[in-house]
Amino acid sequence: MKNTVIFSIISFIFWFSQFLYVPVLSPYLETLGGDYLLIGLILSSYGFLQLLCRLPLGILADYLKIRKPFILLGILASTMSCLIFLLTEDLVFALIARCFAGLAAATWVVFTVMFASYYHEHESNQAMNLISFIVVFAQLLGMGLSGYLVSQWGWHAPYFLGSLLCILAFVLLLFISEPIHSRSRSQIDLKSLTLTLKKQTLLQLSFLSILAHGMIFITTFGFTSAYALSIGIPKSQLGLTTFSFMIPHAIAPLIIGKIATSIRKQWLVLIGSFMFATMCIFTMPITTHPAIFYIIQAMMGLSLGFIFPLLLGMCYQSASDHMKSTVVGAYQALYAIGIFGGPFIAGIFNSWFGLSAGFYFAALLGGIATLLAVKWKSKAMKHSIYHDSISKM
Repeated sequence: MKNTVIFSIISFIFWFSQFLYVPVLSPYLETLGGDYLLIGLILSSYGFLQLLCRLPLGILADYLKIRKPFILLGILASTMSCLIFLLTEDLVFALIARCFAGLAAATWVVFTVMFASYYHEHESNQAMNLISFIVVFAQLLGMGLSGYLVSQWGWHAPYFLGSLLCILAFVLLLFISEPIHSRSRSQIDLKSLTLTLKKQTLLQLSFLSILAHGMIFITTFGFTSAYALSIGIPKSQLGLTTFSFMIPHAIAPLIIGKIATSIRKQWLVLIGSFMFATMCIFTMPITTHPAIFYIIQAMMGLSLGFIFPLLLGMCYQSASDHMKSTVVGAYQALYAIGIFGGPFIAGIFNSWFGLSAGFYFAALLGGIATLLAVKWKSKAMKHSIYHDSISKM
């Protein structure tokens, strides 16, 4: 119990410090003289580092059968990111700082697996839902506090607070122990690794996650604020735009475990959530009334809030015990494609056809995800029925 509580606090601090400066990062880089091309490069480096590092870190953690040193690496990388932003005012150093943030985020695969190891196997979905709530809650508070800190104490305030909190997380890490059973797993080999990474379920869930992350990083973590300003919402109310999305997004992981209690229900909720999120994104560019805009934000936040913990939990369940970090690492490495690829492509469309084009592209991703989820649900159910019949013989 003690380990779980402390680890939850560490996880909260980890993501709070990462997202504490996200809403103000782009305008801060503009004050340093960055043009949109360079700012885009700095922002996308976060996702690129995750794509490069997440799978190798997951494989290495499984090979060494340890987790805690990788969590230490993540905390130190996050600390370095905040400190570099705090102590420098240079675009090259900003790129380096954002790369450290990407490296820190890449270690999240090990955080996820170690947190789940404090629970029994049949409680893995509960663990995934809880850790998903912690992440979203930290993002919500961090993004909500960001603008206030800058308005009161200047651009460097979020980086200063983030640095202090990362140091606190390092101290707390000294008081937790790694579960013994998590170190006594079977040795992985190249053949089992290759077979695992080619597993159809992993590839399907990862592709759906790529599309989902593309949707959220194009909209909420991308161009939603710009669109809000374009329809007359004042800068002082941009925090409300964040909260209208993030509060339902944070609540969703807490209730999804009570709804999606079987494989069939998991796929049904996925299909419904993708469909609903797609409709919300599609209608956003034709919405001009702030109240309706906030309602759409809330519904989209709830829908995507169901999708992410579901996909993570289903991915975790599909992995054999000694390959958890590898499978989750592969999953998280692949969805990083959506983190930097989605906004990049949407930005091109926006420059060609206007701001609405990016939202329609995000809606297209959602439509594709919905159709694929419908198709793969049928196959998953047939596979489940077959194995159930075999197990009863």
